[in-house]
Amino acid sequence: MLGTLDGDALELAEVHRFPTPVLEIEGHLFWNLTAIWSELRAGLAMARAAAPGLRSVSVDSWGVDYVALDASGAPIGNPYCYRDERTEGVMERAFAVVPAAEIYAVTGIQFLPFNTLYQLLADASGGLRSGVALHLPLADYFNYRLSTRAAVEVSMASTTQLMDVRTRQWARGLMERFGLESSCWPDIVPSGTSLGRASPAPELEVVATCSHDTGSAVAATPASTPAGRWAFISCGTWSLMGVERATPLLSAAARDTGFTNEAGLDGTIRFLKNLTGLWVLQECMREWRAGHRVDWTALEREARAERQAGSSAGETIIDLEDGRFLARGPMEARIRAYVSEHGMGALSSRGAIVLAILSSIAASYRRTLAELEGVTGATYDRIHLFGGGSQHALLCELTANACRREVVAGPVEATALGNLLIQARTMGDLPDGAGIRDIAAASSRLQVYRPGPD
Repeated sequence: MLGTLDGDALELAEVHRFPTPVLEIEGHLFWNLTAIWSELRAGLAMARAAAPGLRSVSVDSWGVDYVALDASGAPIGNPYCYRDERTEGVMERAFAVVPAAEIYAVTGIQFLPFNTLYQLLADASGGLRSGVALHLPLADYFNYRLSTRAAVEVSMASTTQLMDVRTRQWARGLMERFGLESSCWPDIVPSGTSLGRASPAPELEVVATCSHDTGSAVAATPASTPAGRWAFISCGTWSLMGVERATPLLSAAARDTGFTNEAGLDGTIRFLKNLTGLWVLQECMREWRAGHRVDWTALEREARAERQAGSSAGETIIDLEDGRFLARGPMEARIRAYVSEHGMGALSSRGAIVLAILSSIAASYRRTLAELEGVTGATYDRIHLFGGGSQHALLCELTANACRREVVAGPVEATALGNLLIQARTMGDLPDGAGIRDIAAASSRLQVYRPGPD
């Protein structure tokens, strides 16, 4: 994505889009590191050709996954994908070493079986730590390849469940209790840190923006009211629902309801909960596309038809956090099996399946909002919903109705917008007196959805 500041707005242009390649080798899932790096270089070359005055570059990615490097700085094989099943049962065994309450008190991070901590422990039990000199999360690895400086940006470091949420440094004592080498992790740096000139393009500055994609997206929330008045949903493959705070919230209630404290821009905390987003629908679409052309417009039309006909699918609420929906595989069959096991009405059409999935996502938002307000003791009048899910009108309508809140949808490319605006601020290019959220709001097409009849 190429960003160009034009007065008080940022224009976005997509220069290169590619699938994120997953390798399936001997029953395990890996990211194809070589292919991703090749695509990033190709995209950078296109951006430089399109914008001769290009000033900076930065990479962000999903969290928790990491690259192991040897003493020469070369990757030791392809990194595992977090959906690989090698971490099954590891988290529960880890609690026998350090109780969950103690882990949370230090890191503030919710317990998910694929957190970096449990991936590292799985690697250790599988004898995969030999020869490792350095670990880098994915986005920070690619920033390292661009700049030659190894560093972990704070928003990404916080997703590992290895960072002390108060000091924003590695929780070395916790790592030692698990037998993990803290020296394998480079320094944690603040969001917006300049890493130096790009080795393949020395006219460009490499910036560690918010390396974690959700961190960049939340930084660009187009909110005009104080943070204490609104909640956010970053909706893509995952849904991240929460609020922005000045300090972490480490209460037993926060821990027991599954909320996490991730580091954000300028010392903020993203107090949020990870929820299944569009993943289940994406997997269904992958099945339906086998030999057929399937697009979102057609699926939404079919789901709306079911809703208008009074289909029971709109009342079929599936627990999308059920472990069966985590891995890749035959998702439609899993949905139908869940519905049958729980005595719900059969889903008679593809549109009914889509409506049930979207209604279930909206219901998860309603539950999470109630938990969020209960834990924080605050009421949030508005929900900012951004990311890919914001372009799906039916999901936004269902969310407004389920939560009984006004939903402001957009921007779709929130992560790219936040990444680029943090770069611009680091380079000193923002207009005088303008903040990142001011420009984000001026740069976004927003749609407001208000609660209506169910």
